[in-house]
Amino acid sequence: DSKTLLKILERSLKLFGLGLFLSLFPKFDISVVRIMGVLQRISLVFFFCSILFLYTKPRTQLGILAGILILYYILMTVVPVPGIGAANLYAETNLGAYFDRMILGIPHLYKAAKVWDPEGLLSSLPAIGNGIAGMLAGYYMQNRDQEVHKKLLNLCLIGCMGMLVGWAWDSAGFPINKSLWTSSYVCWTAGMATCFWVGLYWLIDVKGYQRWTKPFVVYGVNAITVFFLSGLIPRILRMIKLQNAEGEEVNLQVWLYKSWITPWFDSPYNASLAGAIILV
Repeated sequence: DSKTLLKILERSLKLFGLGLFLSLFPKFDISVVRIMGVLQRISLVFFFCSILFLYTKPRTQLGILAGILILYYILMTVVPVPGIGAANLYAETNLGAYFDRMILGIPHLYKAAKVWDPEGLLSSLPAIGNGIAGMLAGYYMQNRDQEVHKKLLNLCLIGCMGMLVGWAWDSAGFPINKSLWTSSYVCWTAGMATCFWVGLYWLIDVKGYQRWTKPFVVYGVNAITVFFLSGLIPRILRMIKLQNAEGEEVNLQVWLYKSWITPWFDSPYNASLAGAIILV
């Protein structure tokens, strides 16, 4: 009904707005703001998957999932790129990068990539496939005609099949690649997530091992807040300036990292891992 549609639209706009805020903070320069991003992509996937959930049946959704993956494969590997030439999967010259530059504009793309965006417009299409895969898994678990163990076993087999399809597609020339969000990446990640979820469901809901899950439940029901703060806190730390032991001006994030984390580790990789865990 109209109330449900309004709630879907409201949540989608909130997610997109939070992502834009992270892109704008702390300078709030609209002329160079990155338009797309992780939260923005989540908002688009949530919106379209919600519409599909309301107005289509699981069989139709499965067909749409297959259609999306095949369509994206054709677009990326067959359709020529205007002004460049033959279809290709290179970061700066693929069709998705072309669409991002044409529609969003170079000033509004991911600054580290400069002329393309890992959460761009065209690659958001197959990302919807991940959302559909999750809905289909949920539908299957609601099937009351099968016992839980059989449903979990079947889902695990489906997950393995998804990973196998992703691997085969990768071997056939459409690589498993997150930045392009390739169809093989969708199959691989959806399959892997399904198998992982089946294992957790069996351990927690079937076997009843629940005491250890509380911290993960807290994070899980506040996932957007956690992600938003993980982007906001480092920016705030970088705004605070102070002097290090050598008299150089550094931001608080660098000072904390070099003063309290790196001295404990010989490997910069382990120091970086420790810093990430401390932030979490």
